[in-house]
Amino acid sequence: MTERRPAGAATAPLVPAQARPGDLLDNIARWPAAPTRYGEFRLQPVRLPRDLDLVAEWMNDPVTAVFWELAGPAELTEQHIRRQLAGDGRSVPCLGLLESGPVGYFEVYRADLDPLARHYPARPHDTGVHLLIGPEDLRGRGLGSVLLHALTLLILRQRPFCRRVVAEPDVRNLPSVRAFTKAGYRYAGELALPEKQAALMVYDR
Repeated sequence: MTERRPAGAATAPLVPAQARPGDLLDNIARWPAAPTRYGEFRLQPVRLPRDLDLVAEWMNDPVTAVFWELAGPAELTEQHIRRQLAGDGRSVPCLGLLESGPVGYFEVYRADLDPLARHYPARPHDTGVHLLIGPEDLRGRGLGSVLLHALTLLILRQRPFCRRVVAEPDVRNLPSVRAFTKAGYRYAGELALPEKQAALMVYDR
């Protein structure tokens, strides 16, 4: 399953300048692992250049490329990641790890501080997720929904002020929409975003 990040996410900060990087998402690097039937799942913030080749390889998979639009030289993926790393901490790019190693790329972001907030009735501390399952042989087996559910519960545990986790997969990306539904999200309507028609998926605390 794949889900594309909205365009324009690297806009000017919408938060006080004194906010320190990492504060906006309660220090993801220190979040604990979450148990799943596939083993313990945890997020590891992306480091460059260490993780670039792997993430770029996943972005060049034809299934992923349709929705993320980052196929091509690794520099495209690098720019996408660096914009987040150089930002104010409102979006954190991560590898998703199981005990067997990296299984996907995840972005956890403050939806209420993102351009997305202009397109739906955002609430303070709404937290959004984007993801892709990287290895082709792991797709279509239910792994995405299991990891989504684990990640969502982890977000709600680690972010006590967050009342909702949201996502906006492309409406054409039926496997992604189904995975969110299986993970406990409800379909809250469609959003006409600048770069796609999206399904607004919401998980309420």
